[in-house]
Parts: sequence; structure tokens; C-alpha cells
Amino acid sequence: MTVHAYGAHAGDQPLVAMQIQRRTPGPRDVQIAIAYCGVCHSDLHQVRAEWAGTRFPCVPGHEIVGKVAAVGAEVSGFQPGDLVGVGCIVDSCRQCAECDDGLENYCDGMVGTYNGPTADAPGHTLGGYSQQIVVDQRYVLRVRHDEAQLAAVAPLLCAGVTTWSPLRHWKAGPGKKVGVVGIGGLGHMAVKLAHALGAHVVAFTTSDSKREAALALGADEVVVSRNAGEMAAHGTSFELILNTVAAPHNLDAFLQLLKRDGAMVLVGAPATPHPSPAVFNLIMKRRTLAGSLIGGIPETQEMLDFCAEHGVVADIELIRADGINDAYERMLKGDVKYRFVIDTATLGG
Repeated sequence: MTVHAYGAHAGDQPLVAMQIQRRTPGPRDVQIAIAYCGVCHSDLHQVRAEWAGTRFPCVPGHEIVGKVAAVGAEVSGFQPGDLVGVGCIVDSCRQCAECDDGLENYCDGMVGTYNGPTADAPGHTLGGYSQQIVVDQRYVLRVRHDEAQLAAVAPLLCAGVTTWSPLRHWKAGPGKKVGVVGIGGLGHMAVKLAHALGAHVVAFTTSDSKREAALALGADEVVVSRNAGEMAAHGTSFELILNTVAAPHNLDAFLQLLKRDGAMVLVGAPATPHPSPAVFNLIMKRRTLAGSLIGGIPETQEMLDFCAEHGVVADIELIRADGINDAYERMLKGDVKYRFVIDTATLGG
């Protein structure tokens, strides 16, 4: 079927309206009428070919929510009209240890929602800046929020699970002190989720003007990272720090804030590497510098259910599809609180 979408034909060209093909649903497929799609910083990196291997035409978008339009004959978990979501994964090998453990995000055969290999035309996956998508039922998530919140649910499919997964893996909760570096698309979700899990949350920002906003998100304390005194006051006190910043920066200032056996987990993905940290900041307190990639399908569903139960959604700015290029430029300047979401009703047709 032919559907309207927004994408780019080359890395040095703006996103434009285009028409793309979606496959007819197979026996295990769920066809989804997309209502909203969040705009992730990864979209910008990939569509502008700042990350290697971009396939064109590139239709970004992996924070997808909408309603089931049709299901295949073997689909048992969904029916037309259901509220659903699709995150960063639309396929995997389904037989490795990672897939068996519900950690498809670490499968070597993981297929991304866009820019991944597929037999469908044009030979690679096309994402959620579009009207419809067809996905195997294994990779479709159930949305239990009220439909009125659907646009604000969209960023949970990437920003939500990207921060939820390490919070759960490193056991954030009551009695734990959790730091969040950066108060953007990822960071604001990290603050909300860590707070909802019952942790003591400290938000780190480079701007004093963000104090009030961070506290409103659920932070218990806010530290301006450029203020040496404020940083020193938290020395050797954190069990966990989530670093959400998508730009290279000095990691040592934050590593020094970890307790013995504390961990700083990188979830932001800069286009160029961070400066290497000083080894002694790690070995003297047996600290860990780790990374975490999105999340598997079961933990994404767990996160969505938790957020529905606790009333957690993203703070968003809803945009028209034809405003995406301006949104990218604003995103580069940090001029969004905190996630752009495309209203796909503006795609035309």
C-alpha cells in the first residue's frame, strides 16, 4: 500500500514529503495507523548521515503510537482499534541468547524501525514519520494510557525505555541516590522515572536557569555542573548516574561523584567520542563506566505499564510534519521542552 511520509533523499538534503510503500500484512503482522511519532536526536544523526551506513531514502521515526488498523490471521494479542506502540526494534534473529532473554536490543540481528535490512521495498526499513506501518506482532507494544495522552506517550517508546532499562538493571529505587546528567529528551524522562521508582534524584545541568524546571520534573536536588562547589558537595555519594548528554564532554567530573562500586551509565549517543576518562577515577573506587542501549521488548512493555499506572508521560511540543526541518534546528540548539512529536494527521492525503 502507498502511504504519505516525510524523509530525506540524501544526508545533505532537507526532509520532504514523499510517498512510500508498506507491505500487505502477513499472518503474524499488525498494521498500525500511526497517530503520532516522536522526534529523537538519533533521527537527526541518521538522516543527515552523521552516523555511518544511512540508507536513502531515509524515513526516520521510532517513537510510534497509534491504533491497530488490521491484523493477520495468526495474530492473537491485538485487534483493530487497540492503542499500540512501536519502538526502535521491528525484528531480530529470535533464536540467540539475547532474544531468548527478551533483550532483542542486543541481538546481532536486531532490525531497527528505520534504516534496517528488510525484504520490503526499498530494501531497508522506513520509520514512523508516516501514516501507516506494518510490524510483526512480537515487536508491537500495548499502550494502556488514556487516548487523550497518546501524543505524550510516543517518546516513551525510545526516550522512556532508554532510561528505564538502566534504572531497572542497576536497581534504582528507595534508598538509592541517582544522578541524571542533562535535562533534555532523555534526561527529563530519566528524572521522571527515577522519581517514580522512589529514588533520590539529583539533576545535573550546565544552566542555572533550568533549576526550577528540573525540580518540577521530580528532581529532589539540582546541581549546576559548572559550579565546582555544588559538584564537590556531592562527592562520592551516588550509586548510579545516568549520563544522557548527546555531545562529547569530560566524564571525570561525574565519575568522581560515584561511591565505591557506583556506576555511570552512558545513554546519550554523541556523533564523536567522549574524551577518555582518567583510569584512576575508576580503579580507586572500583567504579564502573557502562553503556546501555534502548531496551528489549518485555522491558519496554514493563515500562509502558509502569508509566500508565503512575501517570508518567513525556513533556512534548506537538508539531506539523512540514515543521520537521525547523524542529531539527531547534533541537540542535536545545530549544524544546522536551520532545518534539509529529502529528501524522498533517502528512496529507
